[in-house]
Amino acid sequence: MQQKVLRRSATALAVALAVGGSFQFGRMAVPAAQAAPDRTVQAAPAPTITLPDFQSIAARLGPAVVNISVEGTVKTAAHSPLGQLNPNDPFSEFFKRFGPGLQAPDGERTVRGQGSGFIISENGVILTNAHVVDNATTVTVRLTDRREFTAQVVGIDKPTDVAVLKIDAEGLPTIPIGDPASARVGDWVLAIGSPFGFENSVTAGIVSAKSRSLPDEGYVPFIQTDVAINPGNSGGPLINLSGEVVGINSQIYSRSGGYQGLSFAIPIDVAANIKDQLLADGTVTRGRMGVGIQDVNQALAESFGLERARGALVTQVEKESPADKAGLRSGDVIVALDGQPVERSAELPPRVASMAPGTEARLTIWRDGKEKTLEVTVGKLETKEMASAAGEKAGQGKLGLALRPLTPEERRQVDAGEGLLVLDAAGPASRAGIRPGDVLLALNGRSVSSVDDLRKLLDGAGKHVALLVQRNDARIFVPVDLG
Repeated sequence: MQQKVLRRSATALAVALAVGGSFQFGRMAVPAAQAAPDRTVQAAPAPTITLPDFQSIAARLGPAVVNISVEGTVKTAAHSPLGQLNPNDPFSEFFKRFGPGLQAPDGERTVRGQGSGFIISENGVILTNAHVVDNATTVTVRLTDRREFTAQVVGIDKPTDVAVLKIDAEGLPTIPIGDPASARVGDWVLAIGSPFGFENSVTAGIVSAKSRSLPDEGYVPFIQTDVAINPGNSGGPLINLSGEVVGINSQIYSRSGGYQGLSFAIPIDVAANIKDQLLADGTVTRGRMGVGIQDVNQALAESFGLERARGALVTQVEKESPADKAGLRSGDVIVALDGQPVERSAELPPRVASMAPGTEARLTIWRDGKEKTLEVTVGKLETKEMASAAGEKAGQGKLGLALRPLTPEERRQVDAGEGLLVLDAAGPASRAGIRPGDVLLALNGRSVSSVDDLRKLLDGAGKHVALLVQRNDARIFVPVDLG
């Protein structure tokens, strides 16, 4: 529409100049033509805008996108309202993300849901979301040619929300695997899936952002888009203009339960790594360092002498962990992993998790005002914990704190060899969020065991300091502006 308007405007201007009179353009009037008749003013050609060829992509790849129907039985409390599931019910995660259910008699209920998936090999290997098929007793895959297959769930990985299915078929259409790293913010992408059961529906949009970190999803650097995604799209492909899948549509951000312009996809390289492990071993192995981390803001950057806010600030190092053995300590800022910059703390967990246990990794850290390199042997993640980003923002004098040393029993409780208990907080420390009951462990990365230690460190500090405090079981650096 804009192109047509521009073309019409250019034509009108040319006509006005050719026939005489004046033409008002903005605040400047173009006078009547005074030249000889053979001097004709020509309008500049309007720019040509080429629109994406969604039609051919949808026609070519649509047959490789499948509809997935699941069925399972769950126990329900008496008089449970329609659509409400207990968080412990096996299908609660599915319905929390995308799927409506059908109410059955009290006591036991048959739950049905729908999702999408796509074929990545001609012999029937299909990728979808784990929450689509988790705990389902029956999984049915329907192709666009209306053939139906009962699918085998090869494996699921809840931390990344990836599942691999297998159907007994040969010579199936497939979707080529693309490179998510090549996707740029602003690139066109489209999704194919079954929103609300409307099979093979196509929606389009652009890449809104990359490497998004979502709550409780620390192993996936999500691709954010504005592609319309609704219940039933879950597990379908996110496709670039080259006709390659770059992600699996997994989640939406919504206050209404429907699409509101924020959709998130699992990068296909993350999903492909999970798929390879599930097909080979039936399980997924992740790397582990054993640290707690948080983002570095401007105040923390000034406190640690960084030229700008970047990296992952280490708040805690697990004893005997790979990070501990490598010499990493609280207060270090991880600025690169194997030579690749770490700009935000959320970037580190998925990168470490993707490493095979036993891998030798090179950490570039910022310590005492300069960069240093540490070699760490990546361990094996046995629990859900890894390098997780801290989520909670947790003396009298410059700080405004009343403090006392920890008792032996308190040191055992907080698992700290030294530290100071906050009795009262006022002034700069209170404004920063420190409160009575917190344990002050370090200032600008240097441990404190007495009030005198703290005073000495404060005397040599600038107007910004970073306090490492422990609140309950969490440790976090808190930037304090001393004014």
